Amino acid sequence: MAETRKAGERLPSKIEAALPIIVLLGLMLANSRLGWGQDPHMYVLIAACVIGFIGFLCKVPIKEVLAAGYDAMAQSLEAMYILLFVGCLVGSFEACGTIPALVFYGLKLFTPKIFLPTVCLLCLIVASALGSSYTTTATLGIAFLTIGATMGVNPGLIAGAVLSGACTGDKFSPLSDTTNLSPASAQTGLFDHVRALVGTTGPTFLLAFLIYCVISLAGNVGQYDPELVQGVSDAIQGNYNYMSPVLLIPVLFIIGIAVFKIPAVPGVLLAAAVGCLFAVIFQGANFADCIGMTHYGYATETGNELADALMTRGGMDSMLWTINMALIAIAMGGMYARVGCIESLLGGLIKNIKTPFHMCVAIVCSAMFVILTMCDQYLGMIIPSSMYKEKVDDMGLSRAFLSRCQEDGGTLFSPLVPWSTCGVYHSGIMGVPTLQYLPFAFANILSPIVSIVTAAWGGNIIYADGSRTGIFGGKVKKGPVDAAPEEAHAHALERLAELRANGTYKNIGE
Repeated sequence: MAETRKAGERLPSKIEAALPIIVLLGLMLANSRLGWGQDPHMYVLIAACVIGFIGFLCKVPIKEVLAAGYDAMAQSLEAMYILLFVGCLVGSFEACGTIPALVFYGLKLFTPKIFLPTVCLLCLIVASALGSSYTTTATLGIAFLTIGATMGVNPGLIAGAVLSGACTGDKFSPLSDTTNLSPASAQTGLFDHVRALVGTTGPTFLLAFLIYCVISLAGNVGQYDPELVQGVSDAIQGNYNYMSPVLLIPVLFIIGIAVFKIPAVPGVLLAAAVGCLFAVIFQGANFADCIGMTHYGYATETGNELADALMTRGGMDSMLWTINMALIAIAMGGMYARVGCIESLLGGLIKNIKTPFHMCVAIVCSAMFVILTMCDQYLGMIIPSSMYKEKVDDMGLSRAFLSRCQEDGGTLFSPLVPWSTCGVYHSGIMGVPTLQYLPFAFANILSPIVSIVTAAWGGNIIYADGSRTGIFGGKVKKGPVDAAPEEAHAHALERLAELRANGTYKNIGE
């Protein structure tokens, strides 16, 4: 990070570096407590202006501060296109009846006793196949929220279960962008990274799943209302020319896209085209209708408020609020890094790291801090690696330990931040405010906690020679050696031998 400093520039003080975040958090808190009811866009923009002022005080040219914001936005353009095309997909899936069919048949199968754990598990399976929490919440998430509403379930609780499953599945999937980005930035292998996740993400999901089971079995979910269920079912069936399990085929097509590893942009567009084709074949739509449903979304008025809320969704236009927020937030993150605020606040951490536990805490907290301040989960996968990879090598640890810890503090945490691109997307697509689902997204909340707590007792530590401890610590056992750059790996092995020789680390079998 220090290489961005030029002659005449200075690093911000810690107070200066923290000021933009204090301003942002203060405005967000005031918005909530004082009932202003405003969207977060302008608050993030104000924080970006504060960053520009800090840059001015630190003698960083304003042109370079703005250029850093533009560069950050440019790097996110593919993600913005994906968001637009997800809007097209949702519009076509609503018009052809796929999402309403999920609700229609789900109403016949679900009961309050099994609803939450089933939602969590199904979202895990589908997101693992798709490699995308975004597509999962845009399809299953919308459907499950409507089903849950017929049972009187708190929407925040449903959205929390959806995100717990979807984000965990995304994290385990080798098709996921973040699951590929994290090991790439740490310079280790993809499947080394996925294997490392088993020790933290696996227990995290299991704990969350058990919590949803307890909540459901305790009867604290809601009350099944057969009249409400029948009203929604009748409204759905009456709105479409054809309602059959055949309409669920587009969901299988999405899974097929994942299996054949079709890239995200053409994959989502193909799925949207299949939705349009089904709308033409089964619902009598024409070409003009397809243009309208993908651009403006699908809308209907059946007289049933809940059914109308389900079926009036989608379209590229519906994603513009989210994209607007994402672009402002990502630009703010680029500016924040260029001015040197991250370096000022976190740079001193590295010299104080003495143990694998300290290393885990530093990586996890840095990833969380980056998302809180720079509003983007991708940066949470990149910046910790650039900060800590040399230190990880010097401590004789595996690069997969680094990639795993930054995912533990990044991917699942990102949807919990109201002004992050992830939080804005999920809350917008499901229609549930971030702060409403935050207390119930148990896997997302537990992910960094499990990572840090297990490291505190010596669990889930991975060394450069592939040896590792289990979730509960104990003996160091042999394991496959994780990929790393040749010179860095040789240095890490040398340091590991020294640290074991002087008794800092346990030997294999101890």
